[in-house]
Amino acid sequence: MDQLVRADARPPSGLGRFGEYGGRFVPESLVPACDEVERAFAEAWADPAFHAELHHILSVYVGRPTPLTPAARLSAELGITLLLKREDLTHTGSHKINNVTGQALLARRMGKRRLIAETGAGQHGVATATAGALLGMDVTVFMGERDMQRQELNVFRMKMLGAEVIPVTAGSRTLKDACSEAFRHWVTAVEDSYYCLGSALGPHPYPWMVRQFQRVIGDEARAQYAGVMSSATPDFVVACVGGGSNAAGTFAGFLDTPARLIGVEAAGGAAISAGRNGVLHGFVSKVLQDEHGQIEEAHSISAGLDYPGVGPEHAYLADIGRATYVTASDDEVVAATHRLARAEGILCALESAHAVAWVLRAAADGTIPQGATVVLTLSGRGDKDMATLMELS
Repeated sequence: MDQLVRADARPPSGLGRFGEYGGRFVPESLVPACDEVERAFAEAWADPAFHAELHHILSVYVGRPTPLTPAARLSAELGITLLLKREDLTHTGSHKINNVTGQALLARRMGKRRLIAETGAGQHGVATATAGALLGMDVTVFMGERDMQRQELNVFRMKMLGAEVIPVTAGSRTLKDACSEAFRHWVTAVEDSYYCLGSALGPHPYPWMVRQFQRVIGDEARAQYAGVMSSATPDFVVACVGGGSNAAGTFAGFLDTPARLIGVEAAGGAAISAGRNGVLHGFVSKVLQDEHGQIEEAHSISAGLDYPGVGPEHAYLADIGRATYVTASDDEVVAATHRLARAEGILCALESAHAVAWVLRAAADGTIPQGATVVLTLSGRGDKDMATLMELS
């Protein structure tokens, strides 16, 4: 456990290595840009004035701290104590705003005037557009054409906030391809633009930096749990995992505790259980690929988990046995969305419903024993997914 405490308290080793994962594999033209971001973040993270401004915006604009809500009826049905960390109640409706607020402040500190972002479910794009409007910065968001069709509401929200949304027609036209286009564009615009990456992946320093901006989730949840429960920490801490930012931030608050950390991937995008080591978007991690090393397409009913890799810290936590990664199918996710809505009056995002689906299954089969305590991060609200759910009804 001491190893985990130390690893979490300081930057990853070398060029952003979490064990054998991470690193920086980018075109030579982007090396200076990544170096600039790394230096700027290290300086900002050590600056009390930066933290004070970030905390102020998170408090008076984003709406932190978010509550830890007891799921009373669902708990009674399952025979456990389930508490929901409500990132769906932040301004813009997801955890993405935590990371984006930090990165946008960093970009302004670096003298950049424009933010570039990729998005899948649209929540990161909306958060980036929001931060750009707040700080007076231009925003360009790359989004797969398929995701734009199934997330029309978030596309409209981004445009309402003044962002330019560029459709990506290559490949599967989803999140992977949006990331690729955003990186290509950054190469041409590094002088005045900052790439605001939305998850705990990409070349160093992004996995480390995004986790640090998102650890407010886990730090809050740990303090809130200790304030209302008789035990210091829960038995289980659960979050959905695509690239893995909400899970990385949640787990960071509990790494030095006995809590079992559970990351729930989409069954059609389970990079940790079905992937092999490979390089994707500038970092080494578990990646879905064929026998020739070609990237395979991921599938998920949720656009935000439709990614064929996973953040390097998650691959490392899986390797050392500190976190366990499981999957949930599309059918389980839809059923979990309906059950949470009817039991607790909460419409969560389909991404978050993966975590709910696993808890429902694990409580039923005894993986979560009767009487256990569970903290589950609801990473976002479900407004954006209503059209998808209506089509299935």
